[in-house]
Amino acid sequence: MRAALIVNPHASRVTPDLTLAVERELAASGEVETLLTERPAHAAELAAEASQQHDRIFVYSGDGTYNEVVNGLERDIPLGFVPGGGTSVLPRALGLPRDPIESARLLARGAKPRRISLGRVNGRRFTFSAGLGLDAELVRRVDAMGRESGRRAGDVAFARTLLGILAERRGRFDPAMEVVGVGRVAFALVANCDPYSYAGRLPLRVAPRARFELGLDLVAPRSLRARVLPQVAWWVLAGRGQERSRHLLYVHDADELRIVCDAPLPLQVDGEDLGDVGEAHFEAERDALQVLTPG
Repeated sequence: MRAALIVNPHASRVTPDLTLAVERELAASGEVETLLTERPAHAAELAAEASQQHDRIFVYSGDGTYNEVVNGLERDIPLGFVPGGGTSVLPRALGLPRDPIESARLLARGAKPRRISLGRVNGRRFTFSAGLGLDAELVRRVDAMGRESGRRAGDVAFARTLLGILAERRGRFDPAMEVVGVGRVAFALVANCDPYSYAGRLPLRVAPRARFELGLDLVAPRSLRARVLPQVAWWVLAGRGQERSRHLLYVHDADELRIVCDAPLPLQVDGEDLGDVGEAHFEAERDALQVLTPG
């Protein structure tokens, strides 16, 4: 079995020594050709070519490169994701450990193929989450601090930036968009799985009913005030209470969602800034991807 290993050498937890160790572990399942990304969007190009020439693809990187790979595939072949970013939500949500060597060992010596759904917004695929408004603004501000050599600031920077946004707005978020046919909301979080993301080792369970095998879940505050923020924090950490709240709109297992903004707002997918949009068309691609997960 011939495999390609796509590596982002600038990801937060990727080093030359670790790359060699990951290669050695993956070689237990057959020949491995390592391909290094050199620029933004290069992983999509590498994935397009590798999917035509190999039996499976492994990706050692962070979530942004995983996203590029699933958007670049030319045919349906198994993918294995090795954690190499600061957060690496996708492999962790698929049950892999944070340690890249241990993950590579599991993927090479006992992984089983599993079919999962993907999300798509305005034509761009995403693997675990997308957001319109607040969390996309958060991503943009952290990126503006500088992504030296492709490395993004860590969880502390995200936490400080989020607190800064909340302070600027005094915890107040008014309706700013329309979920067509459902209602008006302040911002929108769209999940393809649970958890939505992680803060260090802590899972952030924004949409606790979301599953890789189902459609998309939408969690969107109708409006938000400072007094409600402690309750929101509890929902995210405990993973319960969201669906029953009068403050939130929760849609489960949706095939399609359309959102129209009052004014253009930031959009992110898998932690990558896609710029400002006036409308967002979300679609679920059911059974779209073969992934390798621990046996």
